[in-house]
Amino acid sequence: MIALLRGTVVQRESGRAVVDVNGVGYEVFAPNRAIEAWGLGEVIVHVSTQVREDAITLYGFATPLDRQAFQVLMSVSGVGPKLALACLDGLALGDLALAIEKDDVTTLSRVPGVGKKTAQRLALELKGKLPASFVPPSSGSAQVVPKASSDSTFVGALEKLGYTATEIAGVQRKLLERGVAVDAPIGERIRQALALLYRGDR
Repeated sequence: MIALLRGTVVQRESGRAVVDVNGVGYEVFAPNRAIEAWGLGEVIVHVSTQVREDAITLYGFATPLDRQAFQVLMSVSGVGPKLALACLDGLALGDLALAIEKDDVTTLSRVPGVGKKTAQRLALELKGKLPASFVPPSSGSAQVVPKASSDSTFVGALEKLGYTATEIAGVQRKLLERGVAVDAPIGERIRQALALLYRGDR
C-alpha cells in the first residue's frame, strides 16, 4: 500500500491534486485545507490507500494525524471517504475531538453532509477513539493546544528571525515527520526547527 508520497504538486483543484513523483503523476483526493497549504511545488503527502473491487484511490493529508483521523472517521457506519474529508475540512482536529467528546451534535452538524443522525453516530462511536495528540483533556488524554494558536506563535517567532514562509512550511513538515506534534512545548519546537533550518534540512 502507498503510505507516503514525496514529489511535486503539478495540478490542484477543489478536493483533488496531482503529485508528480519521478515522472509518475498520482491523483490524490485531500481536504481543501491541505491542498491550499501544499500550493504548487515540492510536498510530502501522507496517504491512506483505499482499495475497492473497481478502484484503488489515494487520499492525501498534510500530517500523519490528519490521516489517522480520516481512517478513524471512516470506521463509523455510514461514513465514507467523502464525508470523512468533509469533517476534516469543516472542523479543526481539536474542535472535532471536543465536539465528539462532549456529544456536541450542533457543532458536528455544521459539517456539510452531516445531519443530526450522523452527528449522533460520530459522537457515540468515536468517543475516546481519536488520536491522543488532539483528544481533549476531559477524556483523560494530554491537553489540546489549538493548532491555529500554537502554529501562529511558532510561525511568528521564525518570521521575526527572518525565515520565509516556504522555509517555515518546510520545517513544520519535518518536525511532524520526526514526531514533534503541534501541541509540543513551543520552546522545544522552535529549538528543533532552528537546528533543522541551520543545517538546511527542510
